[in-house]
Amino acid sequence: MRHLLSAADLDLAQATSILDLAEEMQQVQSRPVKKLPALRGRTIVNIFFEDSTRTRTSFEIAGKWLSADTINVSAKGSSVSKGESLRDTMLTLDAMGVDAFVIRHSSSGAAAQAAGWVKAQVVNAGDGQHEHPTQALLDAYSMRQHFRTLGDPGEFAGKRIAIVGDLLHSRVVRSNVLLQRTLGGEVVLVAPPTLLPTGIDSWGCEVTSDFDAVLDSCDIVMMLRVQRERMAGGFFPTEREYTERYGLTEERLAALKPGAGICHPGPMNRGVEISSAAADAANSLVLEQVAAGVAIRMSVLYHLLGSDEGAMK
Repeated sequence: MRHLLSAADLDLAQATSILDLAEEMQQVQSRPVKKLPALRGRTIVNIFFEDSTRTRTSFEIAGKWLSADTINVSAKGSSVSKGESLRDTMLTLDAMGVDAFVIRHSSSGAAAQAAGWVKAQVVNAGDGQHEHPTQALLDAYSMRQHFRTLGDPGEFAGKRIAIVGDLLHSRVVRSNVLLQRTLGGEVVLVAPPTLLPTGIDSWGCEVTSDFDAVLDSCDIVMMLRVQRERMAGGFFPTEREYTERYGLTEERLAALKPGAGICHPGPMNRGVEISSAAADAANSLVLEQVAAGVAIRMSVLYHLLGSDEGAMK
């Protein structure tokens, strides 16, 4: 695997290998000394042109726990703020001999462009409204662990996953749809018509605007944040009306299929797309997703940069 730019880059064997290794990597989180020698001598640059808490921090922790040298670059502290182009910034950093870039950018396709410019390997940490492949991997990891706690082997075949909310502005939904297609899960997309992406009929998923109609048939319900910062106009009348039709309220929480897991990629708007009762419920996987973020990103970095020799000592 040269780069990870899209969830579509992964076949079933690669996706399963990343999920399986993440289980081993997660054991490091409970150790007194959280270090593996796997990427000693490697240099990873986390270059984020958008604000981030979970993704940026988890990639930094992942690199450090694998003994890589990690460097953080943000747009505000780089020459980009002086007018330098993305291409020149990437070529400048690449000329310093780094091994990998983890890049987040507000423009769709930026990570793929960067991968074509540099010699280093590239991980897409979110590009505009396009994709976020490591988020989809950590979501799948959390789902699989949840299925196993219910006595299920953790296979996705036959599982039904509802993704609900602002699909139009989400990069998470595209990566999840692509990854679940590979893993064998069935995805149903739920949103008001105004928040459906163009061409969604070609995604190969069930699409509905009736959240209540699918509630009791789904093994996982993933709620997406309403991304106000990306909205230039009115996509729904009021937040209250949105919550009434598309929020995971206490009433809808009670109507879920027994054992159904609740996911949210964060950050959450409590009281809008998800109630506090749902966010904090026993079947909520929100914090499990956060914890899985480090393990999955350790696994991805190892698959890109690591070697078998002594990696797990």
